Amino acid sequence: MSRQPLVFLITGCSSGIGRAIAAAAAGAGNRVFATARKPESLAELSGVEPLALDVTDPASIRKATEETLSRAGRIDVLVNNAGYGQMGTVEDLPVAKWREEFDVNVFGTVEMTQAVLPVMRRQRSGTVVMIGSIGGRISYPFGGAYCASKFALEAIADALRLEVRPFGIRVVLLEPGPIHTRFAETAENRAEPFAADPRSPYHAAYTGAFDLFRKETTAGALPPEAVAREVLRAVRSGNPPARILVTAPAKIGALAKRLLPDRLMDFGMRQKFR
Repeated sequence: MSRQPLVFLITGCSSGIGRAIAAAAAGAGNRVFATARKPESLAELSGVEPLALDVTDPASIRKATEETLSRAGRIDVLVNNAGYGQMGTVEDLPVAKWREEFDVNVFGTVEMTQAVLPVMRRQRSGTVVMIGSIGGRISYPFGGAYCASKFALEAIADALRLEVRPFGIRVVLLEPGPIHTRFAETAENRAEPFAADPRSPYHAAYTGAFDLFRKETTAGALPPEAVAREVLRAVRSGNPPARILVTAPAKIGALAKRLLPDRLMDFGMRQKFR
């Protein structure tokens, strides 16, 4: 791709990975439309054009996309970053919580992508970046809802990559692994009502699961800027990979999933969560 400035539209920029991507893209001289449900949270993010966006609201998606086009005339890169983690066992989590998780992580991503693809098709160029997870390859106890949403992104990215290639559009899925953000803290807070309920048959197991989750999300963790660097590298590449694993734990986990039988993977999980 040429080295001219690109127009980025990035979801979920109030903190963490999305914020780092927005800062890095703007720092590299690109035009960046950074979005958040509360745009005031972007006040200290320099070099970007803040927009309000709730990926669960079709009208909000349409407005943010149209505003970006009216100001910049094109969209070169869509980064689908908005998402969160919902912990809790498959049995404990009410279906409403599953729907909320999929509304943001999956349907928000799909609807955002659908809004931008007609623009990229007219341009005959563009890159759609999806922020997935190693949890989209390896599911773990107490993380079924979150992992299911990220497994869904894997399938969506694979289908989309082939569908839009004839239009000059690339699709890249990042599987970061542990990153220094508030992800684990937020996920634990969301699961606390279920963990605190003595009627849950898993009540005693939640404490150990939380402890392990904190450890797993910090061991080998990198700052969110590491993900931002990979995004910029992929966007500028003439032939970016379909998937990018960022941290060492993500790479090790992906290799183990590919090489080890399910029984051995299950055994390893049982040892961790016993």
